[in-house]
Amino acid sequence: MKIGVVAETVEDERRVAITPDGVKALKAKSFEIVVEAGAGQKAGFHDPAYTEAGAEVLPTAEAVYAQADLVVKVNGPNDVEDGQLMLRSGSGLLSFLNPGSNPQTVAALSAQNVTSFAMELIPRITRAQSMDALSSMSTVAGYRGALLAAEKLPKFFPMFITAAGTMTAAKVLVIGAGVAGLQAIATCKRLGAIVEAFAPDSSRWTCTWTTHKMQEATQRRFPAPAIYRSST
Repeated sequence: MKIGVVAETVEDERRVAITPDGVKALKAKSFEIVVEAGAGQKAGFHDPAYTEAGAEVLPTAEAVYAQADLVVKVNGPNDVEDGQLMLRSGSGLLSFLNPGSNPQTVAALSAQNVTSFAMELIPRITRAQSMDALSSMSTVAGYRGALLAAEKLPKFFPMFITAAGTMTAAKVLVIGAGVAGLQAIATCKRLGAIVEAFAPDSSRWTCTWTTHKMQEATQRRFPAPAIYRSST
């Protein structure tokens, strides 16, 4: 099977579906890999790295679509774009597809006899953990969200005791205690903030903190809504 990697067309998207290390792993399983030139550049992976890993770099996305049996992307086509038209009949597509929001795209892919796999719909079970791209991206989002909050806040997150006086720690409220929320909670706490989390669901992972580290407690049920606070 020949797997194709194309550059992302969504504005400000920097991710790439397969890295050079991923190419090596797939080559070890006897897959052929073709990559659009510049596909990984925004993510810091340049064409020579793909070539060294064993992939064939092609000049255009059209060339990749023409050769690949399976095309992998971060963001799949949608009802606004017509990128699905470049997929040849009988090929496959693996990406975040959002089929509920893009019914016309799903219909068009089906009409072209394209087998599509929506990464966000893979069951979040133990057997599928290695394919759980949604959780891994949520972890990144929670971490990055905390850093952006620290950057935008017009004061420091941690408490400072200086010769000029004491600056109290910032108070942070994280709304949601799912995968992204837990990472945001942990990151804000590591930065020294006093953290509170609001979980609108009745069943969430709750967290307790000590002075030096955060410990994830066992899963418990709390009446919705619930507020979890960190110790100082």
